[in-house]
Amino acid sequence: MKKNQRVYVVDDDEAVRHSLIMLLETAGYTASEFASGEAFLASCSENCEGCVILDVHMPGMDGVAVYQALQAKGRHPPVIFLTAYGTIPMSVKAIKSGALDYLTKPVDGTLLLERVQEALRQDERLRAHDAVNCEMQERLASLTSREHDVMTLAVAGFTNKEIAQRLQISHRTVEIHRARVMHKTGATNLLELARIAENSPTPPPA
Repeated sequence: MKKNQRVYVVDDDEAVRHSLIMLLETAGYTASEFASGEAFLASCSENCEGCVILDVHMPGMDGVAVYQALQAKGRHPPVIFLTAYGTIPMSVKAIKSGALDYLTKPVDGTLLLERVQEALRQDERLRAHDAVNCEMQERLASLTSREHDVMTLAVAGFTNKEIAQRLQISHRTVEIHRARVMHKTGATNLLELARIAENSPTPPPA
């Protein structure tokens, strides 16, 4: 629901901030305002959920610097840049850096709300994807060093007999390790295991 979707407005122009906050709250969003990039970064937690409407030209840190600081901290909320006097090279640079959009003030309210909606959908997709990856990482991290070795050779196409020879263990031991790998990762077949193994962390020490 919109009431659970947060939008951050970062702009040094008080009138612009208030106007955008009113627009967003009227549309049903939870909105927070910041008069500077520094204030926003100081309040933005590791789990910075939602999207950011970010003014390009501000005293101190400008919008691009704030966006780069977010990325450097590993935080990637969708960003919509706003500017009163943008240029084509600047807009191209912003989009290439990963920003969702680059709009010129005074921004059309309907257009902005459409872009905010898309930004929040993107944020939800990214968070769902990250949650799945996190779960896969946890499952892979639960593998022992030997199980990791067996998985690596299995997805490389080696048979159980060949794996046993390479690791100098019995065929039966390979079968046991392979069954445990499938159980711990939740893979139902070798192709699925191969996809999971692509995200495999460094195996634990033996």
